[in-house]
Amino acid sequence: MDELKPGPRQLLQELFQTAVDAAHPELTLPAALPQPPKGRTVVIGAGKGAAQLAQTFEHHWSGPFEGFVVTRYGFGVPCDRFEVVEAAHPIPDVAGQKAAERMLSMVQKLREDDLLIALVCGGGSALLPMPPDGFTLEDEQLLCRALLHSGMPIRGMNAVRKHFSGIKGGRLAEAAAPARVVSLVVSDVPGDDPSEVASGPTVPGSAARAEALDWMARYDLNLPEQLEQAIATAPEAPIPDDPVFARNTVSLLASANRSLEAAADLARSRGLPAVILSDSMEGEARELGRVSATIAREVATKNRPFKSPIVLLSGGEATVTLRQNGRGGPNGEFILALALSLKGVSGITALAADTDGIDGSEDNAGAFADAGTISRIREAGQDPQALLDRNDSWTAFQAADDLFTPGPTGTNVNDFRAILIDTCKV
Repeated sequence: MDELKPGPRQLLQELFQTAVDAAHPELTLPAALPQPPKGRTVVIGAGKGAAQLAQTFEHHWSGPFEGFVVTRYGFGVPCDRFEVVEAAHPIPDVAGQKAAERMLSMVQKLREDDLLIALVCGGGSALLPMPPDGFTLEDEQLLCRALLHSGMPIRGMNAVRKHFSGIKGGRLAEAAAPARVVSLVVSDVPGDDPSEVASGPTVPGSAARAEALDWMARYDLNLPEQLEQAIATAPEAPIPDDPVFARNTVSLLASANRSLEAAADLARSRGLPAVILSDSMEGEARELGRVSATIAREVATKNRPFKSPIVLLSGGEATVTLRQNGRGGPNGEFILALALSLKGVSGITALAADTDGIDGSEDNAGAFADAGTISRIREAGQDPQALLDRNDSWTAFQAADDLFTPGPTGTNVNDFRAILIDTCKV
């Protein structure tokens, strides 16, 4: 929805923008920059906000450096001293594979007095495909599709991806030794574990091969035998205690928690109480939507556990188990399930959107919902429950004129959800 109506939706959009602004590189990156080294400085980056991080970096780094980042198609911004490459997300492509190979080649040349700075943010997993020896990009694409369709939470996906990669799970930092590595991370994962962001190319984690196999069995990925065997026999990913990482450091630049706190502060400055339910909600998007609707209905009809007016904020990463190939993403599925569960309860307006500006397969970040949303969908000749059943939230909200389309934001701290309950104005 390009032109917002005044009132509740305008407020929700302002809360979203405040959350995004709180993660802007100009606010978060400069103070985290290390001192220049005796030797060379190489700066690499991957993720949906990597180009914006690179642009800010070159504004604040006075010394020489070599810079290379990869971001999603359409997410690049002009840089003077960085080479910015765009590649496919969420299914990797040849451009991403070439970027990963180039990045690995750059860091393998570093020496002890050199410095590698890694600008890492969400989306980097798909943008850095590097299948193991003997496998192809098509194999990694197949694995990626299986993971995305499975409904597996992000930590499970990452455990699997780290064991089918020559660059993830700390392997890029391992290849950079003996140089010092400084990882500057924008978190888009529940719990803000930096080793999970972009599958941790420069930050080793604790996920072992056995954990990857357990996730695969629990979600019945049904991969070709050669892919399952490759993961079952893959070398263990590097562990944080390995001496090769002893000089390396990690800084968290931005996170869902910090962005939600900024949104809550804005709401309170407007005289509106705000509660952050959680910054790390994860699970099936439609189930999270139904639970959130139950809480909102309780507030609207019984003034418990909070009193109206209030705004309920949450973040994290919802997932979708694809039943059919509809259009949309997790935030659309969340808000459609919420709207169906509320069944026209008045005094509630909600927004769910991805902070990177893109939710799933289309160009919207998410969608709005209020008491009239389901009626508008039906008046347009669509069946909202049938659309939810076939994972087609985009069609539902396009019919209702409820899409939220801010465009790429330049950052990514995952899902943003705001439910405004104001029964006093009904």
